[in-house]
Amino acid sequence: MPTYKVTIGLEVHAELNTRTKMFCDSVNDPDESRPNTNVCPVCLGHPGALPTINRQAVESVIKVGLAIGAKINELTKFDRKNYFYPDLPKGYQISQYDLPLVVGGELAGVAVTRIHLEEDAGKLVHSDDGSTLVDFNRAGVPLMELVTEPVIKSAEEAVRFMKELQLILRYLGVSDADLERGQMRADANVSISATDKLGIRAEIKNLNSFRAVADAIAYEIARQTKILEEGGKVEQETRGWDETKRKTESQRSKEHAHDYRYFPEPDLPPFETAKFNPEDLRAHLPELPRAKQARFVGEFGLTEAQAGALIEDKRLAEYFEEAASELAERDETNASRLDKSEQELLFNYLTSDLAGLLNETGISLTECKVNPAELAALVDMIVDGHIMSRQAKDILRKMFTTGESAETILNAEGLHTVSDEAELMTIIVSVIADNESAAADYRKGKVASLQFLVGKAMGKLKGRGNPETLKKLFAETLK
Repeated sequence: MPTYKVTIGLEVHAELNTRTKMFCDSVNDPDESRPNTNVCPVCLGHPGALPTINRQAVESVIKVGLAIGAKINELTKFDRKNYFYPDLPKGYQISQYDLPLVVGGELAGVAVTRIHLEEDAGKLVHSDDGSTLVDFNRAGVPLMELVTEPVIKSAEEAVRFMKELQLILRYLGVSDADLERGQMRADANVSISATDKLGIRAEIKNLNSFRAVADAIAYEIARQTKILEEGGKVEQETRGWDETKRKTESQRSKEHAHDYRYFPEPDLPPFETAKFNPEDLRAHLPELPRAKQARFVGEFGLTEAQAGALIEDKRLAEYFEEAASELAERDETNASRLDKSEQELLFNYLTSDLAGLLNETGISLTECKVNPAELAALVDMIVDGHIMSRQAKDILRKMFTTGESAETILNAEGLHTVSDEAELMTIIVSVIADNESAAADYRKGKVASLQFLVGKAMGKLKGRGNPETLKKLFAETLK
């Protein structure tokens, strides 16, 4: 049985965050408005209506190109791509063909061919009675299309690339890139070959989740492998992914560029990208995800995995950085870097305890009442020994609910760790008296009994004791 070479290329579309649509002044808000309300003669394709270019959309695509180390074409233009779908009111789409805004670049180890700018089509809504309705609110929304080279070798690599692109788009602030809301979607070109030559590809359209990308590519690889092993020939075609049947299905024969009858858009002359100040845009790019990850490792002592987990959510990374900076300032012995215990506590309380409360309530981090400075204050109390983990978790829950500071709750609830030795000794003597057999077992060498006694003391203290301190005092008392 031959070994097949898998080749995958992606075409990723992302709706851009602009106030208005690509070529008109209609509001760019396709999902939050009543159907067919954000429309005008331009995006509906009325005769005589003339398009104008959305400057912010052009700048957004240039930013993406700069972020992935691509070349910004000095001269670019828009073209008409002709095809007739019910959700395309003009009967053609204004896109870019031979002179895209961006060429080249690389992301997540995958070479990029081009990034161009176009307008989105409308949306078909299928009713239960079998009829199909058209909503043109999305028609004309600025749409970025990124095309990779056919160099991806697996479904896992394809998903990894898309996740990295989603991060870049969010960090740049050019797109929310939410797949569930259709703001980011992908077409995957998949082929297999028993030789070094590329095989016949099938294009899988409109994959709108990372799972769909992975499963559709995996299915298509298996489907094409079966065809070749049975002596058949893979047809070049466009296929769709059926989420219910978990399979790809043929939609139509694959179009070629000439099928779309591209020609220069007569209402929009070619233009020079220098008018959009690419170098100024480069100078104002935000810190990108992988650069932030490397800095978090160096500046805050995080592991690669911890920093990687934080940067996957821009707001989470910003929250951690604010809290870490506050905590470092509180540490008078080392104001520039967290020590290992501080770093671990802050990371765990943010990504585990606070994240758990957010998941439990459905509240976003932006809406959270616990600000970074207060989480830092809570961690500082643990580090200084004022409270133990059990009290900290109780305090955090109250902070989350009420918005009060850790110190206010600590004082009001009387949750300070008991450190007075005389008070602790009273508890220890009482526990020994109540558990004479365990005390006797420890004196006979049964070390586990000591932990049992410490647990009993912690119960009497309602968690407000330091287990290590109690352990030491029990050991000394039971000698």
